[in-house]
Amino acid sequence: MNDRLHGHYLSRTSAADLCAHYEAGATLFSSPGHTLLASGKRSILPPQSGSTLAGAAAALLRSARRDGSATPVMIGAVPFLADAPAHLFIPEHVIMATGPANLPAATPQAPPARARFPRTIESIPTQVQYQRAVARAVERIRAGQLEKVVLSRSLTLETEIDVAGLLARLDARNAHGYTFAIDLAPDADGRRTLIGASPELLLSRHGTRVRCHPLAGSIPRSADPHEDQRRAQGLLASQKDLHEHALVADMVADSLRPYCHSVSVPAVPSLIATPTMWHLGSEVTAQLNEPGMSSLALAMALHPTPAVCGHPAALARTFINEAEGFDRGFFAGLVGWMDANGDGEWAVTLRCAEVGAHSATLYAGAGIVAGSDPELEFLETSGKLRTMLRAMGLEAVLEEAA
Repeated sequence: MNDRLHGHYLSRTSAADLCAHYEAGATLFSSPGHTLLASGKRSILPPQSGSTLAGAAAALLRSARRDGSATPVMIGAVPFLADAPAHLFIPEHVIMATGPANLPAATPQAPPARARFPRTIESIPTQVQYQRAVARAVERIRAGQLEKVVLSRSLTLETEIDVAGLLARLDARNAHGYTFAIDLAPDADGRRTLIGASPELLLSRHGTRVRCHPLAGSIPRSADPHEDQRRAQGLLASQKDLHEHALVADMVADSLRPYCHSVSVPAVPSLIATPTMWHLGSEVTAQLNEPGMSSLALAMALHPTPAVCGHPAALARTFINEAEGFDRGFFAGLVGWMDANGDGEWAVTLRCAEVGAHSATLYAGAGIVAGSDPELEFLETSGKLRTMLRAMGLEAVLEEAA
C-alpha cells in the first residue's frame, strides 16, 4: 500500500479509491466532507492528559512542518476519560480526498466481514445488571442528584475478524456518518484496530467556521415501514427525548461561546436515521473568535458532552464508574484528524469495536433521564450494537448476550 501513499494531498484520488485500498494496519477516517487513508507512524504524540493534549498536538504538527512536511496531518483517537492516554500520531504517508469513501460506485458489493462465530461471549454488565443500574440512575435523577447519565454495555467476543471486510461493510451503510479504522498500539493479542461507524460529529473547524452536530434521544428502527415511521414521529414528539436532547444541544452551545461568536442552535431538533436507529440531532454552527484555537482544542472543550457522559458531568462520571463495571477506553471519546493549520474533524467514538487478532469488544450506551424505562434502555443499547454485529455477520449473538 505504501507505494500508493506517496504524497499528502492527491486531488485526483477519489475517496472511494481510498476505502478500497485500505489494508489491515493502515488508518482510515471518512466523513461526508473528507476521507483520509494513512500508513506508518512518523511521529507519535507522547501520553498527555486532557489539559495538555491539544497544545502538545499542535506543537508536534508545527515541528513536522519545520522538518519539511508541507501539510502535516495528525490522526487518531482520544479516550473517554480525560486523564487516560490518547493515541494520536502523524503518519508517514497520508492521502486526503474530498467527500465520503462510500460513493455509489463503491457500495453495491461490499465484501463480507468473514467473522468466525464466537466461542466465548461476555456481556458487561448483564441485562439484569444493566436494568438495575438504569433503575438506580432514575432514582438519583428523581432525587435531584443527577439530571442525566449515560450508561453503557460492553460485549466481548472470542472471534476472528477480517478488518478490511468489516470496514467496507460499515462504510457502505454509513453514507452520512463517520467511518473509521484506527491502528492502535499492539498488545499481547497482536495488532489492535479501533473500528466503527459513528453517526455523530463532535466538532469540525475549517478556517473560522465551526460546526457541531450533537445527537441525543434515540429509538431502534423497525423493519416494518409503517411501524418505523410511527417510531420516528413518536421520538420527535417525545417530551422525555426532547428534554434529553436539549440538555446536550444547550451544553454544546454554551461550551462554544467562550471561543466563538454567532453561535446558532436550531429551535427544534431534526430526525437523523441510521440503518438501526432513529436519533434527534441539531446542527450547531459558530464563528471562531481566535484563529489560533485548533479543532482539537475546541473538541476537548466540549468533551465529554452530556450525550456520552451526563449532567452534571462530574457526578455522572462517578455514577458511570460505579455502575458499568468496565473501562470504556476509546469508546465515547473522539476520533478524527487535524492539520497544522488547526483545521480538522472529530467524531464521537460510537458504534465501534476494538478488534484484535482473536477477539473483538463492542460498545453501546443509552442516555438515562427521569422518564427512562430500564427495559427500553437495554433494548436501545441492543439496537446500537446491531450496527457492528450486522457488519460482522454476528447479529445472533445478542440473544446469547442477554
